[in-house]
Amino acid sequence: MNKRTYVTASRLAALRVRMRPIEWSLLNDVERLNVASGQQLRRLHYQDSDTGRRMARLDLSGLVERRVLARLGRSVGGRRAGSEGWTYAMDVAGKRLLCPDQRRQWQPWTPDSHHLRHALAVSEIYVQLRELEDLGTIDLERFDAEPMCWRFFHGPGGAPLVLKPDAYITTANAEYLDSWFIELDRATEPMSLIASKAKTYCRYWQSGREQMNEGVFPTVLFVVPDDNRRTQLLDTLSQLPAEHRQLFQVNTADSVVRSMASGELINNSDTKEVTL
Repeated sequence: MNKRTYVTASRLAALRVRMRPIEWSLLNDVERLNVASGQQLRRLHYQDSDTGRRMARLDLSGLVERRVLARLGRSVGGRRAGSEGWTYAMDVAGKRLLCPDQRRQWQPWTPDSHHLRHALAVSEIYVQLRELEDLGTIDLERFDAEPMCWRFFHGPGGAPLVLKPDAYITTANAEYLDSWFIELDRATEPMSLIASKAKTYCRYWQSGREQMNEGVFPTVLFVVPDDNRRTQLLDTLSQLPAEHRQLFQVNTADSVVRSMASGELINNSDTKEVTL
């Protein structure tokens, strides 16, 4: 858009009154995920039909026009993806609607292609879990993306440390409540960095902080693009001490959500002792 609409207090008050339930739902999901594609938002809130796609385009365009959402400057999927290939983040009005006490709201910026695709891959896990929830397969109890999922703790000697998973997820079925830290791997990082991340998780587990706050320590789930990368990660993780290896699972992106829902990825870390 060449012309920007100023978000005055009166405009914001009118907007709050006129926002429809589906527009609030779109805003809340984008706030939760940081970024989402038009296709992902359509799958979450509209029927898979020509009418559903048309309504999604109209609603998203209206939210962008009113500065509730911002259409980022980089699309995913090329021109053939059309409007569903655009990516969306919260704009100034959306931030002020959800965070009225925050004085200054920064305008959204477009991350580089690598970070954008990484963020959208995390959002895709959320979308697939919601789709399974609609089918009654699983209940998505909690989904925290960055930075809400970060954990702050003290390591050996009291040194302040930060654990930065890509997401924290809690799901439930008829029998179990499972939780995961998600590490989405796109096969761009060296194994030395993967090993370093794993050791940070081990230090956090040893701190006992998560177990004290949540009752259990989540399974650390590395999501990889293919079986070759899965083999590489499993080999790297196998070099950890036995009591640490059990903290981790590795699965491919095309099957990870189905595996989470089916119980194939078992979270048994609540029985692990904490070694200080």
